Amino acid sequence: MKTLGKWAALLLAGILATSALAADKQLRIGTLATKNSLYHRQLMELGEAWRTAQGGNAKYLVYPDGSQGGETDMVRRMRIGQLQGGLLSVVGLREIEPSIAALQNMPLMFRNWEEVDYVREKMRPAMENKFLDKGFVVLAWGDAGWVRFFSKEPAVRPDDFKKMKFFAWGSEVEQQEIMKSLGYTPVPLETGDILPAIQTGMINAVPSTPYFALATQIYTTASNMLELNWAPIVGALIITKKAWDELTPEGQAAVREAGAKAGVQLRAKARQEVDDAVDAMKKRGLKVNKPNAEQMQEWNRLADNLYPRVRGKMVPADTFDEVVGHLKAFRAGQR
Repeated sequence: MKTLGKWAALLLAGILATSALAADKQLRIGTLATKNSLYHRQLMELGEAWRTAQGGNAKYLVYPDGSQGGETDMVRRMRIGQLQGGLLSVVGLREIEPSIAALQNMPLMFRNWEEVDYVREKMRPAMENKFLDKGFVVLAWGDAGWVRFFSKEPAVRPDDFKKMKFFAWGSEVEQQEIMKSLGYTPVPLETGDILPAIQTGMINAVPSTPYFALATQIYTTASNMLELNWAPIVGALIITKKAWDELTPEGQAAVREAGAKAGVQLRAKARQEVDDAVDAMKKRGLKVNKPNAEQMQEWNRLADNLYPRVRGKMVPADTFDEVVGHLKAFRAGQR
């Protein structure tokens, strides 16, 4: 009887909690970004704008540090209503719309931020419509710097990394298969597992942005960085269409305005913080290795070998071709 009483009490508590949640307006956002980081602060500013517009008992909660799981987990939580939104990289966004991978999963395709911005803006309207069709509203576009390779031992050539064990996103099975086909050793993990994995020797190389490597202290163990802009980390702040439709018109306007502002600030500040993070790590012992012209040719050949494997597998073929076309047009205009 005591056991039945406990279950009844728990059931009643659950009903009361559910009723309380229903009575209050809530917007819960998940992200891998670390607490008090640039990304976390921008999310809090956006939330304050939304809460003011919604009024009443509106509650805005941000879950940083991957406390809601990896990005795939956060997308699942959004679909079942446990979260209303997320600040995600392409890793999570492609769980919703695969074509978004074109902005991040094409190594050495983009030469600079101007090219990234040009292609994203060309593709943005159609991309946002695709997300809307899948039940999500894009509030802001951002990025987090260029992927560099951090490793325990110095490495400058593609073959140097073949003897290493690489961190790989657990959800990106296609990427792992491609890496294996080229002679590399991926170890699928979530971001929260990177630091202990590299400290224990489970992995000894991590593709990461400098900002993330500094924030998570990865560089203290993987103290060599290859200065090579492998690929941009591109992301977006999204919320579910269901949550969007439940906002008041004032709430929608406030979130739209705050989202647009956050996107501009995220892109500008994140790009500056790449250089700041590298400088900070160098002062604490990071060794920066830069490939020479001959070694860069090897990296470019690797990228050329990757493209036929990426096209149609990690990136839809038509989207891959669209990116290539936009880049040709941009570079022709620059000349």
